[in-house]
Amino acid sequence: MKGARGKGAARNTAEALRPADDRKVGKRKALVDQSSIRKAKKERRAMKDPNKPKRPPSAFFVFLEEFRATFKKENPNVKAVSAVGKAAGEKWKSLSEDEKAPYEAKAAKRKADYEKQMNAYNRKQETAANGEESEKSKSEVNDEDDEASGEVDNNSRTMRRRKKRKRTKMMIEKVDG
Repeated sequence: MKGARGKGAARNTAEALRPADDRKVGKRKALVDQSSIRKAKKERRAMKDPNKPKRPPSAFFVFLEEFRATFKKENPNVKAVSAVGKAAGEKWKSLSEDEKAPYEAKAAKRKADYEKQMNAYNRKQETAANGEESEKSKSEVNDEDDEASGEVDNNSRTMRRRKKRKRTKMMIEKVDG
């Protein structure tokens, strides 16, 4: 019976005991420039809309806004953000539910405002998308009306085609950003 020689089998040879750097490894893939990988990842990411409302802060971050000011007055020499965060975290944990209530109420109010802003933003996005579609459908309807009435000449048809191409190019440029 032969010993197991699969991928998961343990090897007790001198090669297995040597550090990984000393081993002769088989074929390796060509080295890839890290900056080109980062650029490719950035290109894949969707562009953020600057008009989109920011998410509201949680109760802790509402507390943190006030705590920062008091902490800096008490400790003017401390400049590290991590120290402020740690101190705020400890203070937040020590607060009772009653002491946290005003911060949670402020956070809830901000969340309600955010939801209103997001609804308005989403409606605006939908109307913008529908507006583009309606322009397309208008040109298509005009084509059909002209063809039905028999008033189509080649010049007006080519003009409509040019306008349509121009609109699609503009839409593509918007998407590509």
